[in-house]
Amino acid sequence: MAGGMGYGPRMSPIHEKARKAGGPSWLGRGPYDLDDRDAYERWRDGKLACIPASVDGLAVELPSLERPGEAACQAISDRCRRVNMAIYSCRDGGPDDVGDRARPALAAFAAAFGLMRLDRNLCADEDGITALEVRADPGAGAGEYIPYSDRRLSWHTDGYYNEAHEQVRAVILHCARPADDGGENALLDPEIAYIRLRDADPGHIEALMHPGAMTIPANAIGGQEIRPARSGPVFSMDPGDGALHMRYTARAVNIVWRDDPATRAAVAALAALCADGSPDVLRWRLGPGQGYVTNNVLHNRSAFRDNRRPGRGRLIYRARFFDRVAAQVGR
Repeated sequence: MAGGMGYGPRMSPIHEKARKAGGPSWLGRGPYDLDDRDAYERWRDGKLACIPASVDGLAVELPSLERPGEAACQAISDRCRRVNMAIYSCRDGGPDDVGDRARPALAAFAAAFGLMRLDRNLCADEDGITALEVRADPGAGAGEYIPYSDRRLSWHTDGYYNEAHEQVRAVILHCARPADDGGENALLDPEIAYIRLRDADPGHIEALMHPGAMTIPANAIGGQEIRPARSGPVFSMDPGDGALHMRYTARAVNIVWRDDPATRAAVAALAALCADGSPDVLRWRLGPGQGYVTNNVLHNRSAFRDNRRPGRGRLIYRARFFDRVAAQVGR
């Protein structure tokens, strides 16, 4: 496999270093160990068997966001366990932003999946939930960021600029109001991306697991640094349970990739996986009362045409969590 490390009896340098540093007991074993081919192939075959035939396979209907019901919550959790994402639709149309009903309902809904530790990021509101809508005034604190515009949002996972101990593991997006036109999301399971890259060349995974693979430069507003530069791998394992985690952005500016041929090849291969027409990419445009529950999957958003009348523009509530979606839920 040209450019890759191949499979062999030796332990990969990343696992060797982690073990010497006293890493978790699961490290160096199982499907994400580049030297454990049997475990990987068993996991890969099971994972590929779970790929939904269409995006409709992700859908779950709820009576309401406030009272989703245990069966619907478990159906969402099962989809997240198998393919890391689910799409829900509220039969009652879901709460809108009137009286802020959506915020407490969304927090209670998230708690049903064990999602409690909110990432209270820079643009989040006091309750830790963020209202994503077009903000023309940069003074509002978010106007300069693309998620708060009607422009296209490139491929990414949420919180890729966070510290290592505060990685975003799960995200819920709830649509209160869609755009008049556009605003479609494309979705890609990070575990499928891992499989496609590893099957093409294990060297891609080796490069993207390097602790210096991707660096996000420091963020400054008005000449004052509000976040230092952050470096880390694209693929890593959760230190608690060994689940695969991905941090990635396709942004072309304000990003520094490790400058070596293996990383450049891996980044190009990953970009190709996300290209239009890829069979692994699923697409959905959220309507009122619909939302995503995900283990922070790769996603993008198309540009959209907004309704400019006050209170009629596209409004998506976003909640980011340091937890993953629980396998068993109760509601």
